[in-house]
Amino acid sequence: MTFSIVARCARTGAMGMAIASSSPAVAARCAHGRAGVGVVASQNVTDPRLGPRALDLMAGGATAAEAVAILARTGGPMDWRQVLAVDAAGGTAIHTGARVLGIGAGARGPDAAAAGNLLADPGVPQAMVAAFAATGGHLGDRLMRALEAARDAGGEAGPARSAGLLLVHEQPWPLADLRIDWTEADPVAAVGAAWAVYRPQMAAYVQRALDPDAAPPFGVPGDP
Repeated sequence: MTFSIVARCARTGAMGMAIASSSPAVAARCAHGRAGVGVVASQNVTDPRLGPRALDLMAGGATAAEAVAILARTGGPMDWRQVLAVDAAGGTAIHTGARVLGIGAGARGPDAAAAGNLLADPGVPQAMVAAFAATGGHLGDRLMRALEAARDAGGEAGPARSAGLLLVHEQPWPLADLRIDWTEADPVAAVGAAWAVYRPQMAAYVQRALDPDAAPPFGVPGDP
């Protein structure tokens, strides 16, 4: 019911993920990140507890592979679960349980891992990883291109209805957390449109939190 990618920018150390699903509000349940620690996608018959637990393990010194292996042994009915993780060093791991829905598959590349379930084609995760590797620029741009590539490669067996983009970097709050919780149209395109609006303002929002006296105005009516 879901396809996603987790990744790290080797240049800046930022990490993030992009995700889409036929289910509503996929990013609210499945997207987990912590600056300087890692990013985790917990999907397919989702247990949202798995994401924070994996992040706690990585914060305690585990690699992505070690954290996912611990979850696979101790995380309950993991045959139903699919978990992807990337750590602060760019290490990645994927767990796909034997009972994930429909076609379940995963792929890994430098600083990135992608996976999905109920896929239209088992090559969808590899298309995501390839698109991420082939795209330059900001991590958010690369993740969105990977999500678009998954959609264009067939995505899910049915239409996607929700999507999200999560970025973490340096601060304890997300650098970006953009979500389309339900649409009858294309949620990947909708998140891409939101990213196009938010990206040029993103640094200003961080500055407003850290140093509002030096921050730029909002540029809206009534703002001096």
